[in-house]
Amino acid sequence: MRAARAVPARAPRPATRRPPYLTDAPRPAAVPAREPAPAAPRVPVQTPRRPVPQPRPTDHFAELLLAVLSGQRPVHSMLRHTAGRAYDELADLAERGPLRTRGTRPVVRDIGYYVPREGALEVFARIGAGDRLRAMAFRLEQGSDLRWRCTAVELGGPRPPRPHGH
Repeated sequence: MRAARAVPARAPRPATRRPPYLTDAPRPAAVPAREPAPAAPRVPVQTPRRPVPQPRPTDHFAELLLAVLSGQRPVHSMLRHTAGRAYDELADLAERGPLRTRGTRPVVRDIGYYVPREGALEVFARIGAGDRLRAMAFRLEQGSDLRWRCTAVELGGPRPPRPHGH
């Protein structure tokens, strides 16, 4: 009987060749590359979609007015959204910066409205910044172009009387 010899373990040999790739095969010079066949035009399948809900004008204007009165937007950004004296009222309010706060950014907490007639809304909003609440009231009127415009705005109570020159 022969004694078993210990054979040292060998590390596997590194491969001398890499596996073949498609690019390795030479392309015959006489055969041009194939162009993909023109596909039939695809008609997208129309699934019934619900219209994207538009924000109510009360919510939209409350956010726009808040952005101006808190200094996040310039007053002139409201030019096309106002009618009558509302722009001047807004400019007077914004000049005083009544909703500019340090720290907590003011947000619209609640909105309510009254419909005095078709095409007009009288809106109130509670504006919160931290634990402080302010009241904002504004009137919206719908024009013949069906766009809503702000026609009056007040903040925290009735506006002061205007001088007789304006």
